[in-house]
Amino acid sequence: MEILQGRTWKVGHNIDTDLIIPARYLNRYDAGFLASHCLEDIFPQLGESINPGDILVAGKNFGCGSSREHAPVALKSVGFSCIIAESYARIFYRNAINIGLPVIVAPEAARSINDHEMLEVDPAGGVIRSLTSGKTYRGELLPPFMLEILDSGGLVPHVAKKVGKKCAR
Repeated sequence: MEILQGRTWKVGHNIDTDLIIPARYLNRYDAGFLASHCLEDIFPQLGESINPGDILVAGKNFGCGSSREHAPVALKSVGFSCIIAESYARIFYRNAINIGLPVIVAPEAARSINDHEMLEVDPAGGVIRSLTSGKTYRGELLPPFMLEILDSGGLVPHVAKKVGKKCAR
């Protein structure tokens, strides 16, 4: 898995899926449409200000609320390369892995990193380094099967790759 680098956008605790992508936009599943409304109640100009590869840093229980897959799709589509949080709602966490969005549990990093810091993140090694402060943090390691899913770009491409290998035998 590649090393990620980006500027941070920081949010607080208990950011639910309705804040990530409001329910009024769930009548479409188009990734570009979802991205255009991602986190709009927190960062009204996110789509115009984010740089591809930027990193979202959150507090506890990120992604709580409904089990909508639209939330991680919107975050990935708007340009976030990964999310670092103190903790995640379980369904959000799994949905993020399934669509190929790295999510790292790193409580110390999530509490210490400020808005607009430049980070370098190694999702496979769980290492988070602030290029702004020079501090290094350790996140929880992802299990090898989740890293394989992320390396494939998500669960569907991962399964297609596995099935393709079996069909080629």
